[in-house]
Parts: sequence; C-alpha cells; structure tokens
Amino acid sequence: MSKRDYYEVLGIVRTASDGDIKSAYRKLAMKYHPDRNPGDKAAEEKFKEAAEAYAVLADTEKRSAYDRFGHAGVGAGAAGAGFDPTIFADFNDILGGLGDIFGFGDLFGGRRRGGPQRGADLRYDLEITFDESYAGTETTIQIPRQEACETCSGSGAAPGGGPTVCPQCHGAGQLRYQQGFFTVARTCSQCRGAGRVITKACQTCRGHGVVPKQKKLSVKIPAGIAEGQQLRLAGEGEPGSGGGPAGHLYVVVHVQRHPFFRRDGNDLYCEIPVHFTTLALGGHTRVPTPNGHDRLHVPEGTQTGSTFRLRGKGMPDISGRGHGDLMATVQAVTPRKLTREQKHLLEQFAKSLPEQEFEPRGESTDHEDRNLFDRVKDIFG
Repeated sequence: MSKRDYYEVLGIVRTASDGDIKSAYRKLAMKYHPDRNPGDKAAEEKFKEAAEAYAVLADTEKRSAYDRFGHAGVGAGAAGAGFDPTIFADFNDILGGLGDIFGFGDLFGGRRRGGPQRGADLRYDLEITFDESYAGTETTIQIPRQEACETCSGSGAAPGGGPTVCPQCHGAGQLRYQQGFFTVARTCSQCRGAGRVITKACQTCRGHGVVPKQKKLSVKIPAGIAEGQQLRLAGEGEPGSGGGPAGHLYVVVHVQRHPFFRRDGNDLYCEIPVHFTTLALGGHTRVPTPNGHDRLHVPEGTQTGSTFRLRGKGMPDISGRGHGDLMATVQAVTPRKLTREQKHLLEQFAKSLPEQEFEPRGESTDHEDRNLFDRVKDIFG
C-alpha cells in the first residue's frame, strides 16, 4: 500500500508555514492519541501516520528533500521506521501543555522532574534618599527566606535515617511501560521523580529540608543609581532542591523625591530665584548643587525663565563615567515690601523706560509701529 502525501495527512497546503504544520499536527495528535482511543488500532495508525508526516515536514532539510523527491527523498528513516521518535522531545509543547495529562511529559526518557531545581528568585524593595543616590551608600537589609535545615542538612530526613532508594522505581525516578507502538516513561508517583524517599521525616523541617529564617545582608548602593533600578545579589535567593543552585535576590531601589532638584537621566533641573535688578544689570548668583553651591554669572538683560547649563554638576553616571549637567532656570523675584525711597526710585525708573521696551520681541503685524498700550486700547476700547 502506497504512502499518503504528508501534506494530505496533515491537511495543509504545500506553502504552509512552520506554525501551520505544528498546529495541524497538534489537532491530529489530540484527536487520535492512544489514551483517547484505547484499543482503537485505526486511531493508533492515524496517530502514527501524523507523527511520521510531522517528523519530515517540521524538519527544514527533510521537508526540502520531500518536496523535490517525494517519499524517496527522505529515505528509510521515515519510510521504514514509520516515524522519528525525537519529535516527541517537544511533544508536551506541541500539545500546549496537555502532554502531562496524557502522561507524556517525560516521554522517551525526558528530563526527570525530581532532578536538581534552581531556587526561586526573591525581590526586596529598598528606599533611599536623594543624597544617598547621588553619593552612593552601603546599607544592611534583612530578608525572610527559606534556608537549608541545619538539623538534617537539607535532606529532609531525620538524623541517622537518610533518604532511601524508592522501592517503586528503584531509584530511576521514572516508570517505563509499553503503550501502543512506543515505550512511555512516566514520573514515579511515589518519589515524584527524585529516585529516593524519606521514611522518617526530620522533625525540625517536617521533611521539607528547608526552614524559614531572617538573613541580614550588606548591600552596596552605587553612586548615581536611579529610581527603579535593581541590584542582583547572586545566590541570595531561595535555596535550590536536589542539589540545584540557589536563586538570586533582586534589590529594587526607590529614590525619595528631592524638594529642589528634578532628575532626567543623569541631568538635574532646578529653578533659582534671582532679583530682577541682577537680571537687568547682570551679576552673579549662587546655585545649589548636590555637592554644595556654585557661582553663576548672569549676563545683563537676562530674561526670567532663561536656563543656564552647569556642566558636570548633575548626577554621577552609575558606571563611573563622569556626571550629567545641572540645568538652572532663573526666575525673577518681585519684592513685596518696599520702602518709600525704593518706591520713589522705581517710579522714577519706570518713567524713564520707553514704552516700546515692553513690545513683544519678534512679533510682526500690520501695526508694528504701534506700541503695546495702543493695541490694548483697541481691544478694550
């Protein structure tokens, strides 16, 4: 009996994508799986046929050869054996996680569930001040986590009575048996894949091998660290099981807001009050920085809202490569209480100013020769 076309078997067109091939095979595998059709030889043959088609079409080289030469192009590997067992290495993925329901999570000697497992990662949220983020600091934190039981050294067994070989799987962690046309390996239910069982549990950890504890750790905060950045303390997470490595501890840093500075990247922004006389006549003013004060030259005729850049006065780069800049915006300060003499002087000064001094700069209209007060009069009458 001649073999059916593999594309016909999976019910797809020859231009089908890898995703289409996988999806089509998944549907057939679910429909004709031996566990869903016990004792049905016809369903078993269709399942086998679909597996063979998928083994070829899911492999780029085999598919290319099949497209050119048909069944002869893939040789006896597909025609003789019927299917390639290695396709079941990702069988659970193909079934969308349902492979374990059918007992095929460990098909053909897959990874034992009871083997070494890496410990879980932990997270710790740490709040620091703005000054600490600028200069860097070192602090001590205390974290709750699971640690290996000292009584049983993490074995979970009572002292003097360590784990013994599982009597059901004889230490293999798996039970193998024939199902349909291939051999199935399932995780041992008694030892859960560990290959060993505890006959007498440790009273301290109750057989778990770990106990809850509080541990103090020293954490170095690098200068320039920003809000939301995290530090990784390798191996300071939960302990692993079965000899697996411990997880990591991630310290997430939160920086308190500063009442004066605003951060953007490594640059800092601030507003500084300046007397209007300094803006008009020019002069100097002091600008606060995270590292003291700096002297800023204010040119004559500076307008309120002007921004000056103080290079290298921002936040340090966390990698140690220089600093950002400080952007200082000047804001004019209007005096609230004036003496009679000061008022008189300002009045005299105001009278000496030409009206066009208040003309908006850069404005171009049909009435350029008219001053601001004339335009206001036109609007309000």
